[in-house]
Amino acid sequence: MKRTDDGPDGGHTRPDAVSTATVEALGSLSKALETVERARGHLYGFHQLTGTADLELDRSVALLREAGHGSWADRVEAEVLGRNVIPGHWTFQIVEAYNSTYYEPFRDLERHALRALAGGRDHLYEAAMKEARRTAGHPDHTARPS
Repeated sequence: MKRTDDGPDGGHTRPDAVSTATVEALGSLSKALETVERARGHLYGFHQLTGTADLELDRSVALLREAGHGSWADRVEAEVLGRNVIPGHWTFQIVEAYNSTYYEPFRDLERHALRALAGGRDHLYEAAMKEARRTAGHPDHTARPS
């Protein structure tokens, strides 16, 4: 026998006025945003790795000087240390431009779409999928936390 509280919580139940097609469309929009979140993480990784490499160049310059290769140390300082990664940009500027030009507008649009089309309820597609795939009564297939 199924318990009355053995289902998704109210925040993950599709409102009656919301169609299955709308739930699927919003799920797709959210999935796209999740992919952008991953891309953004890679962008921050690029930013941090490039910064770490640039800071390591300080050590390289010092070691080249200690080894008697002052002209090579000068070249590293002049040609690579502190260099723009693309014209006019360090990586922090690329991150800032990505955030303001693409990420934040995308995130805001997705939030507005959820509010306007599903009453602000998130993950309706996944909640329905969970409900369809779980085994009622199984202790490891509960609908929600205790």
